[in-house]
Amino acid sequence: MASFDANEHQHNRYNPLKDEWVLVSPHRMKRPWSGQVEKPPIENIPRHDPKNPLCPGNTRPNGKVNPNYESTFTFDNDFPALLQEGPAPGPSDHPLFKASPANGTCQVVCFHPWSDITLPLMSIKEIRTVIDKWAELMVDLGKKYTWVQIFENRGAIMGCSNPHPHCQVWASSFLPNEPRVKDRTQREYYTKHGTPMLVEYAKMEVQKKDRIVLANADWLCVVPYWAVWPYETLVLPLRHILRLQDLTDDEKNSLADIMKRLLTKYDNMFQVSFPYSMGWHGAPTGEHYNEDQSHWQLHAMYYPPLLRSATVKKFMVGYEMLATSQRDLTAEQAAEKLRNLPDVHYKQAETS
Repeated sequence: MASFDANEHQHNRYNPLKDEWVLVSPHRMKRPWSGQVEKPPIENIPRHDPKNPLCPGNTRPNGKVNPNYESTFTFDNDFPALLQEGPAPGPSDHPLFKASPANGTCQVVCFHPWSDITLPLMSIKEIRTVIDKWAELMVDLGKKYTWVQIFENRGAIMGCSNPHPHCQVWASSFLPNEPRVKDRTQREYYTKHGTPMLVEYAKMEVQKKDRIVLANADWLCVVPYWAVWPYETLVLPLRHILRLQDLTDDEKNSLADIMKRLLTKYDNMFQVSFPYSMGWHGAPTGEHYNEDQSHWQLHAMYYPPLLRSATVKKFMVGYEMLATSQRDLTAEQAAEKLRNLPDVHYKQAETS
């Protein structure tokens, strides 16, 4: 029997951060594709659309008028999933039917006044302004709420209904499922090994090198060993940092650099505005500020669905929904492809 080759033979990989496994089946990349093909994303987006509720000076559905903003613009979501006040559910009469209070607030952050621009096409200075706004919201909302979730859904394929560059921030009175699991796993690792899990993980990835996509003086971007999405990436600081607001000025600048370069590589993969869902996870806030959160490490996750081309996505159905996550491309193969892509955006290369 042939010896094991991770790039050829099926195997399971463990994700210690989420305490779950992913099935890796690299041999499946050889199969022909005859499944669904998505429509290419629309590229001819107007710089200012008088009907777009996120554009400067326009009226939103609730009748409020946006200011003529020239940088970032933040406002309360007109259709929030979480409200600051509301009646709490009563006590449960059976352990199978539990309910608990869920209060919070939802905000929208526009990155830029132009609709025809995305983060990789913005300047380092403009991206730094976005990072500053994220840190500011973490501080303001974190004073009251247990969890502040910053996330961006980019592209219609990821459910984004508006092409204007923006993200959302949902702050909640409770710790959601994903960070609740990560809080447990990181705490257990820290108790057992005496070092934060993701601090140790970053050190190991720097040594191994084969999953690194980008790195600079302060940050590391890798396709994680346990990646589920084809070109999933994990962005980690190289020092122990609990929350976004703990970053120094230099670290914010170098984060803007990493973000611009990573998202440029994503777009260059298939020469299209690459869709993804991304978000930040760090130590819980609110009542947890006074607790020891040394087990936590700040990190960002990018989950892009495209696999073979700009029109063929990875579906999480069937086996993934009913059994365990499965991927075809290995993390090492994905990292090599991303790493070798140009750092100059294809749109800017065309005009240079």
